[in-house]
Amino acid sequence: MFLNLLVYVVLPLLATGSMDSCVMIWNMKPQMRAYRFNGHKEAVTSVQFSPSGHLVASASRDKTVRLWVPSMKAESTVFRAHTSTVRSVDFSGDGQTLVTASDDKTIKVWTVHRQKFLFSLSQHINWVRCAKFSPDDRLIVSSSDDKTIKLWDRNSKECIHSFLEHAGYANHVDFHPSGTCIAAACTDNSVKVWDIRSHKMLQHYQVHSGPVSSLSFHPAGDFLITASSDSTVKVLDLVEGKLLYTLHGHQGPVTCVAFSRTGEYFSSGGSDEQLMVWKSNFDCTESRNDEGPQLKRASNLKAPPPSSTAHLLHNSHPSVLRSQVRSGNQEQAVVISS
Repeated sequence: MFLNLLVYVVLPLLATGSMDSCVMIWNMKPQMRAYRFNGHKEAVTSVQFSPSGHLVASASRDKTVRLWVPSMKAESTVFRAHTSTVRSVDFSGDGQTLVTASDDKTIKVWTVHRQKFLFSLSQHINWVRCAKFSPDDRLIVSSSDDKTIKLWDRNSKECIHSFLEHAGYANHVDFHPSGTCIAAACTDNSVKVWDIRSHKMLQHYQVHSGPVSSLSFHPAGDFLITASSDSTVKVLDLVEGKLLYTLHGHQGPVTCVAFSRTGEYFSSGGSDEQLMVWKSNFDCTESRNDEGPQLKRASNLKAPPPSSTAHLLHNSHPSVLRSQVRSGNQEQAVVISS
């Protein structure tokens, strides 16, 4: 089961984490080759490439975070401070810091090169599902099973605002590339976008028929892709406030989506053990002013989408994944660098 996925545009690398506790680094070109990294004692829940692509961070149910060098079959660096499952890991924009979210109800921040625990954020009262840095690294956003999404000041270590979810909680949350908005993938089947300055909800999309598990902003900020247990990937036009495409291809819950660094491609992974890399062919605004996106309101949007015109670029067939990635267990996390 894929839980996390990220795409880059420089190196054709793919990383997966699985229930059997291993991390796999794949080189997709010119032909598929795999390298196995062992170290975790329990299932891997999240994997993430550093901004440079030179490091991979992984989180696990064994309560640890590990750093790996994709080009070297060497021992990993281990980060220990959490007291329960680590759900997510994210690099800061400069690649110098990690933020992690855990079932121990805390968010922790670490230095990458000194491998040192810096501080903990601990106002959530239930499992923390996700934590992400803002584009300028000054803020952290987190989502929890306590039905709140919290915004933190990294320097003061204070919670500066809490967004309350009444109908459910957010599986995934992230910042708009401008840093002025956040979007949440929610268990009530919705996708919500808030302005972090006014704290007002800007958009509310009710386009999925199942819980939304993941989302990713296009680098230009005009589009948002979402993944859901309803087996679909949706492309949302944030500027027009409408559903643009519905993509069918997965045969089960879609657990992760991500745009490439340039936005030229986006990828999806699911519990059907398929990893799909799609070619984006929709127009995007190249520049964005400092005031953030000009978004049209989309309240409970349910309009049917047009036929999808996104192209499937690569589709790893389930039989290939089973024979080359699986070791008798389903995948738990995946990251791509392509």
